[in-house]
Amino acid sequence: MRLGIHTFTAGFLPTAALKAAELGAGTFQIFSASPRMWQARPPDHEAIRKFDATRRRFDLNPLAIHANYLVNLATADPRVLANSIEAFRGELERAAAIGADYVVLHPGSYRGRTVEEAIESLAVALRNAARGFRHAGLTVLIENTAGSGCAVGSRFEELGAIRDRAGALSDLSIGFCLDTCHLLAAGYDIATAGGLRAMTESADKLLGWDNVRLIHANDSRMPLGSRVDRHQNIGEGHIGSAGFRRLLHHPKLRGKPFILETPVRDPGDDRRNLEILKRLAGDKRCGATE
Repeated sequence: MRLGIHTFTAGFLPTAALKAAELGAGTFQIFSASPRMWQARPPDHEAIRKFDATRRRFDLNPLAIHANYLVNLATADPRVLANSIEAFRGELERAAAIGADYVVLHPGSYRGRTVEEAIESLAVALRNAARGFRHAGLTVLIENTAGSGCAVGSRFEELGAIRDRAGALSDLSIGFCLDTCHLLAAGYDIATAGGLRAMTESADKLLGWDNVRLIHANDSRMPLGSRVDRHQNIGEGHIGSAGFRRLLHHPKLRGKPFILETPVRDPGDDRRNLEILKRLAGDKRCGATE
C-alpha cells in the first residue's frame, strides 16, 4: 500500500523527493511551480535528472502534481478562463517533463452560470489546454470539492459528468482524486461504517473505482455536510482514527495511493501524520464493515 504526503520543492525540485524519502513516504505530491502565481518557469534539466534519480532510488511512486490554485476552468470570466487554460497547459507540460503520473485539478467555481454550463466550460477548456499535447503516461485527476460557494464537483454526479464530457472532447486520460475531508464536508458520511459503504457504492456506480486513482487523506475540522474545506491532522477531526482505519482497510480503497495534505502547525506534524496513517493501515482490529 502506497502512503505518502505533499512535499515542497523550496525552489529546487529534488528537495521535494528527498523530503518524501526522509519522511518515509512511498508516494508524494508536489506543486510544479508556485500555486498562487500565473507565470511559471520550465523545470531545469539537471534538477529533473536528480529528481528522477531520487525517485528511483527510494521507489517513490506514483508522483502527483497539484495544479495551481488560481486555475478555474469553469469560470464565466473570460480573462480568468484564458489565464487558466494557459496555466493548466503549463501544468501538463511540466508534469510530462518531470515524469509525473497525475495532475490533480480542482474543477473550479461556476459563479454567474449554471452547473451544467460550468461542466461544459470545464470540458471545453480542458480540450483547449490539451490541444496538441500527447503524453501517454499522464492522467488528469478531477478532485472532488467540499461544495462551498459555487464550487462544482462536490457530488459524484457532477464529477462523472465532467469526465464524460471532457473525455468526449479531448484525448486526455481523465480520472478522479477523492479527498476525504471534502467528502465529509460535502455530506458523504465516511466517518461511519454505513456511510462509508454508501459512499463506496455510489462512487462505484457513478465514477467507477478503476477511475479513482488517488486519495487525498485529510481529516476534517468541520462536521459532516458543513460544505467548508478545513483540513485537520489525522484522528483529530470529524472523521477520526476509527474512520481512517476503515478507509484504509476497505477493499475498494486498499489498493489506492493515499497522500496526506494535513496542516503542519508544529515541527514534525508531517512525520506524525504519516506515521499515524501507516499505523492505522497496519491495524487489523477493525475492518471496513465494523
